[in-house]
Amino acid sequence: MELGLSNKRAAVAASSGGLGYAIARGLAAEGCRVGICGRDRFRIERAAASIREETGAEVAPAVADVGEAGAGTAWIDGLAAAWGGLDLVVANAGGPPPGRFADTRSKDWDAAYRLTLRSALELAAAARPHLGPGSAVLFMTGAVVRQPAGSLVLSGIMRSGVAGLAKALADEWAPAGIRVNHLIPGRIATERVAALDSDMAQRLGVSPEEARAGYEAAIPMGRYGTVEEFARAAVFLLSDAAAYITGATLNVDGGMVRAVV
Repeated sequence: MELGLSNKRAAVAASSGGLGYAIARGLAAEGCRVGICGRDRFRIERAAASIREETGAEVAPAVADVGEAGAGTAWIDGLAAAWGGLDLVVANAGGPPPGRFADTRSKDWDAAYRLTLRSALELAAAARPHLGPGSAVLFMTGAVVRQPAGSLVLSGIMRSGVAGLAKALADEWAPAGIRVNHLIPGRIATERVAALDSDMAQRLGVSPEEARAGYEAAIPMGRYGTVEEFARAAVFLLSDAAAYITGATLNVDGGMVRAVV
């Protein structure tokens, strides 16, 4: 299948590791020029060097915490100025800490909003002036937007807002030839999911390995996904091969979420 990604200009937020890094690497492997950002200079420059070495692609690293007001805008504007625009944008950010409603305080809600929902709003607003016909934007959330989890109340509420944003922008931006889609990772083997497993293990009084085994038992495919499997779905949705797909929500979860819609 021809993906039509060669020489496209891509911005992937929060990409020093995990899902963001895997998507950036996948786009670079298909011939994209990729801008990546992260909070830690050493990690983001190491990620850029690794992607360059593996793919030979042009990779532009930047230090930016998208949870800080203005940081995402400055990063997007700087990258677009250097490259004369953008074609692909992945709005990504780390997730809020786990916890039930009773465990949270107002400062937790404010922090979760800044990290998860406001960052997505800012990245979208910053990207729009630099996108033209044939461009694509991808938002990432989590299974909690379709199958709420009481121990992830901050994530569930803020990510549901991101899901709503993706739908609204898909409608609003389609006449300009800009596609907007929404990707939901299930239990993908990342550092964050490992941390969530450890948190659940502590709550249940079991080992992290036992907590993971419990989650795997609830997944029809019987295992966690890899970051490469998730990235391939993201790359497809961003590519010209998905030119008639906008406003879509795709689960990459091994069948974990049973919701019909």
